[in-house]
Amino acid sequence: MEINITNQSSQKKWSRYKKDFLLIAQRAQEVLKLEDEYSMSVIFVDPEEIHEINKTYRNIDRPTDVISFALRDEADDYEMMEEDNELGDIFINIQAIVDQASEYGHSMRREVCFLFTHGLLHLLGYDHMCEEDEKQMFALQDVILDDIVPKKIRK
Repeated sequence: MEINITNQSSQKKWSRYKKDFLLIAQRAQEVLKLEDEYSMSVIFVDPEEIHEINKTYRNIDRPTDVISFALRDEADDYEMMEEDNELGDIFINIQAIVDQASEYGHSMRREVCFLFTHGLLHLLGYDHMCEEDEKQMFALQDVILDDIVPKKIRK
């Protein structure tokens, strides 16, 4: 899987997670039995930028932790070229990484990888709009992520 990372924040440290993202993407391919090779983009943004994206594209007037824009959501409206397996874009709010890692008592690495995994599953068509879908998606997140970045609660 090819992952292009763009860091639109002023903090350079976020690009160092590419190796983790590649491991997660490989694990997702194994777990979900995906046969094709895919590519995607991950964009690190500040809270103001993700707020604007949320407001403009989702009509939600607040920042969120992660937003995914899947290119394959509407196959009828978007005809993908055969050799182009671009899944879409994942926007990750850098402040949410810091805040949620602290709130949930785990490392920033776990949080950034969790947000990437969550966004990746959205790109692959998973959602959590109803309870049944949420259970399936959240269980997949754990199966994909836990062996790579275990849940280690800080004391």
